[in-house]
Amino acid sequence: MCSLSGPVRFALSIIAVLTLTGLAAAQRQTDLEFGPVVSAYLGYLNNEQEVVDDRASRREVTPAYYRRNSNRIHALREMAIKLVRQSGNDYVPELEAVTVDEFRTIFERSPQPATLRPNEVFGNKFRYLGSVRSGENFYVFARLDPYEQAELIQRSSKSVVAGSVGGSSETSTRARRVVPK
Repeated sequence: MCSLSGPVRFALSIIAVLTLTGLAAAQRQTDLEFGPVVSAYLGYLNNEQEVVDDRASRREVTPAYYRRNSNRIHALREMAIKLVRQSGNDYVPELEAVTVDEFRTIFERSPQPATLRPNEVFGNKFRYLGSVRSGENFYVFARLDPYEQAELIQRSSKSVVAGSVGGSSETSTRARRVVPK
């Protein structure tokens, strides 16, 4: 491994700081175009990146951990900005960005990445939003809020009951009691 002289190391450090400062300023400028909720979310992501940077600078994490988490934060930022620009709303759902090998952390039965379709709902818990290439491929899901979950569960139970009654539109909303034998 080659050793750099003091002035060269200092110059490289200055370049790195200026680059990071420029990137942070560009992110803050982007944040200004959004409302308070989205700006707060983007600020949260900036804080998360600072925590990861700090842990890396103190060598508390491996380079692979640092890269993956920095890339995940970038993917979340990119998807949040995309969603807000598409909808025009000052709202970001709770987002999860996972790689294929992390699917098991949010799913009981992992879907196949090739079969994922935008807006598809999994387990009445997550809506697939899309993938973001940030170092590696991150699949971004929005966690459904409790009202969306309840509506999906109610709709699916009505369709099951309607199907079992021979297509009748009459459905029962009361849960059936199971009597142990």
